[in-house]
Order: sequence, then C-alpha cells, then structure tokens
Amino acid sequence: MSEPKQKKRLIKKFRHKFRLVLLNDETFEEKISLKLTPLGVFTLMGVLFIISIVITSLVIAFTPLRKFIPGYTDVNLRKNLVQMVFRVDSLEREIMINEKYLNNIHLLLSGNPPLGLEESKKDTSQNYKNITYTKSIQDSALRQFVESEEKFNIFFKPANARKGDISSFVFFTPLKGQITNVFNAEKSHFGVDIVAPENEAIKATLDGTVIFTGWTSETGYVIHLQHASNIVSIYKHNSVLLKKTGDYVKAGNPIAIIGNSGEYTSGAHLHFELWYNGLPINPETYMMFNK
Repeated sequence: MSEPKQKKRLIKKFRHKFRLVLLNDETFEEKISLKLTPLGVFTLMGVLFIISIVITSLVIAFTPLRKFIPGYTDVNLRKNLVQMVFRVDSLEREIMINEKYLNNIHLLLSGNPPLGLEESKKDTSQNYKNITYTKSIQDSALRQFVESEEKFNIFFKPANARKGDISSFVFFTPLKGQITNVFNAEKSHFGVDIVAPENEAIKATLDGTVIFTGWTSETGYVIHLQHASNIVSIYKHNSVLLKKTGDYVKAGNPIAIIGNSGEYTSGAHLHFELWYNGLPINPETYMMFNK
C-alpha cells in the first residue's frame, strides 16, 4: 500500500500549481502572473532543448561554420581525395608497366630473354596438322617487288607509317642468305639465323637509332636499333660494327659485317631478332631472307 501512495504523492507534487508573479519594485503593481506546474516546466524545458539542438544542427550543416568543427571533412575535399586515390592507383600501374618495359629493354641489351613471355596455348579443338607455313609464289613475288621498288627510293620513310601498327611498315631485309634456324619462341630462339658469304654487309631493317653496341661472350659483337612504334631490331655474331651508340641510320644503311663471333655460333652467320612492344616477333612474317 505504501508504494501506490508514494506514486500518487509524487504525481500530485508534479501537478501541484504554483503562481509566478512579477511586480513593479516601486509600486508593487502586478505586471505578469503565470500559473506553473513542475511537470509543465520540465516539459517546456525539454521542448526548448530539442528545438535548440535542431537549430544548431541546421546551422552547422548548412553554413560555413561546419568547417570549424574538429574532425569534419568537407564534401569537396573528400571528393578530391577519392579522385587522388584513383589517380595514384593509375600512376602506380603505369609505373609498373614502364618498369617492366625498361627491364625487358635492359635484358635485351644484355642478350638475355625478357620477362613476362607466356607461351601461347593451342586450341585443342582445331586440327593444325594440315596447315602449311610455306610462302606462296605470289607472296614471294610481291615481297621481292616491294623491296626492289623501295631499295633506292629516297622518298620512302618507314617512320611515316601509322604509329602503333607494325603491319604498315615495309622492312628492309638486313641480309640475304640461307636460313638455318627459324624463329621459335617456345625454345627461346627469338630470331632467325641467316648464313651468307664472308664480308657481307648487314643493313638496317628500318630507320632508327643505335641504342647499343658491344660484345658478349655468347653472341659476340652485337648492335641494337630502336625504331618507331616501339620496334627494336637486334643483330648478333658480327665481325665488325660499323656504327656506334647514338648514331642515326636509314633503312638499308650498312651497320655491321657478318661474322662468327661469340660462343653460340659454328660459322659465319647473322642472328637477327625483331621485337615489337617488348615481345619477339617472327622476322619472316615481314621480310624475305632467301636470295
């Protein structure tokens, strides 16, 4: 019985009415008279507190005052940060690609196979036994005609070919002779071996700049040319180099003399490689070597 009585007594206190009177201090004239209850006062204070919170939140959210709040991030700043993160990620990817390309160039200059070469897998659903890779008479005649037409054409500039499309270039055959070892990337033979008489001049296959000349114990005297559209040509086992690093050569200019230098050779021949965008390609696809 005591608990219900206490609750009723507490409710009665909250609902007990009081009068708030404001009087003139000099005349004691009544100016304002208000009837109040504790419950009404607490309710009014709660409502005013909620209204003040709402107004403060609106002022902070929609006025520049929000910039002065510790830990608050501006929307534009956050957007710029996200864009910068994506840009940094793209730059890191570009740097990785460039580093891989430069490493491959370094390996090429030192006579080693580049990294990242993946052997292509043949489609087992197709029958490749009946495919012949011999050149037709018409194809051979067309190649000979183009080479003979462009050999003494002073207006022909391979560098004017479409950038990035190797099929639009007309290559000058560096040496005419007999091919003794064909291109085979699966066996890490990234070029062709051409046998020719002694003292034959080796010519540049395209306009370009000499980026390396030197000697290695495996391949003897070597010269590398950098051409347009990320094309690199490599000439190994020479007896004499006629150009030095930094020289600019035209297609058909003599750059070396055939030789038998280096350990990986058993006679006078040229080992010729053609690289495009850091990957080896078969030189026989773009030029004829047989006399």
